[in-house]
Amino acid sequence: MTEAVLSLGGNIGDREFFITEAMRRLLKDPHVYSLERSGLYETSPVGYTEQDSFLNACVRIETDLEAMELLSLVNRIENELGRVRTIRWGPRTIDIDIIFYGDDVIDTDRLTVPHPRYKERAFVTVPLMDLGIETTGRTEDEGQSVRKIGWTYEI
Repeated sequence: MTEAVLSLGGNIGDREFFITEAMRRLLKDPHVYSLERSGLYETSPVGYTEQDSFLNACVRIETDLEAMELLSLVNRIENELGRVRTIRWGPRTIDIDIIFYGDDVIDTDRLTVPHPRYKERAFVTVPLMDLGIETTGRTEDEGQSVRKIGWTYEI
């Protein structure tokens, strides 16, 4: 069994629904045994800034999937929820990144863990603190707002 930490975000449509539905689909998978979620945060975009704000959260899961199998699962969930990749860092219904996979360090063409830019992203480091995961990363970004909001959807 491995503990993995994922970051979820989106800025198209009912943003909270897509994040919550991604969490539901994770929990429905027979290889995911628990899920603890952070608070929900509204954040301004990073990189490509000419787009709507995002909602972001992090989850901690227990899984018996190998790292590449977990990547396949989150990619499948993204696709099922209408994720389209057109502009790097562009608008999306849902984005799910593997931030940590146990203590493993993975560097392949398809997956890098720990996620290479997570410490630079307040939209990841702030929700991580909700899960009790201390980071040396940013808690606010220059020009990026990070505002905690309440959940309305249950998982």
